[in-house]
Amino acid sequence: MQDLTPGASKRWAGRAERGTDPRAGFQRPPGLRLRATSGGLTASIAAILVALVAATGLGCGESVVEAKAAPDLSDRPIRVVTTIGMITDIVENLGGPRVEVTGLMGPGIDPHVYKASEGDVIELAEADAVFYGGLHLEAKLAEVFERMRGRVRTFAVTDGIPRSLLLTSAAFAGNYDPHVWFDVTLWMRATEAVRQALTRLDRVHAALYRVNTRRYLARLRELHAYVQRRAALVPRERRVIITAHDAFNYFGRRYGFEVRGLQGISTASEAGTADVRALAEFIVERKIPAVFVESSVSPRALEAVREAVQSRGFDVSIGRQLFSDAMGDPGTPEGTYVGMVRHNIDSIVAGLLGQKPDA
Repeated sequence: MQDLTPGASKRWAGRAERGTDPRAGFQRPPGLRLRATSGGLTASIAAILVALVAATGLGCGESVVEAKAAPDLSDRPIRVVTTIGMITDIVENLGGPRVEVTGLMGPGIDPHVYKASEGDVIELAEADAVFYGGLHLEAKLAEVFERMRGRVRTFAVTDGIPRSLLLTSAAFAGNYDPHVWFDVTLWMRATEAVRQALTRLDRVHAALYRVNTRRYLARLRELHAYVQRRAALVPRERRVIITAHDAFNYFGRRYGFEVRGLQGISTASEAGTADVRALAEFIVERKIPAVFVESSVSPRALEAVREAVQSRGFDVSIGRQLFSDAMGDPGTPEGTYVGMVRHNIDSIVAGLLGQKPDA
């Protein structure tokens, strides 16, 4: 039986500085630079995509199998690109030494507004497989994925979750809420979807992926039980989580918390004065002891809410920072999915019980 050893991971390092595609012989055209734009792909990224297609000799009508010629991946590590860190964590743990993982979005990165760089596009084109969240989580990458369809295998990990278990939101144009990792039981389903995808890519090592998946799922079951025990410490009338954006709805449904977010479930929208005032009045009325900032969202809006609360003769504390759309730094407990979730529930319990942030 092989040990569960995370695979090699480049973890966001050095992608933007890369100028060549060693596999396809692609050379970045002179003078191309990434420019921030409000919509669509930049001209430079579109040019890179066209050049990559030309370099590989692929036509728009070719299928995944035709484009990739179903390569045998059993004799070398699988080159995988992931989007958010929580997916990176699954792939590394399930793939072990069989995967080389590049995560596009590191600590503090907001996937809702993330735009691909030139280096990202090259990494995606070089990959054997791309794992992403789906459900419009990585909305700004949708056009890149569309351009690469038929050339790179892509897997949305939320495809493994029955739609009947997903939440919808009028604030998100009626689409499904993509923050499924906050319900550990749903993330277990995403884990199984990753196992199935890795097995399709490399059937020779299917037994390894099964063993690693069993070990990882065992840790997630322990995590789910831990969150339940910790949540039970908070009196039901105090179980209200207020954050900058409405990312914790799956957490609230599974573990018995009411959830309020200032911005809705996507950070692409901004909170207005009326939103701040309404939330402040809610906090005063319910006497909520703490609100929580997020690592991937600016704290300014919640600081404005606290000022509005204080102007109404009540005070609310700013609790410990929560990890919502991104994990913590590599090498820290919060830099893993299990550590991130444990940190969040511990921080929520401390804040709602009135304990000091450093307690």
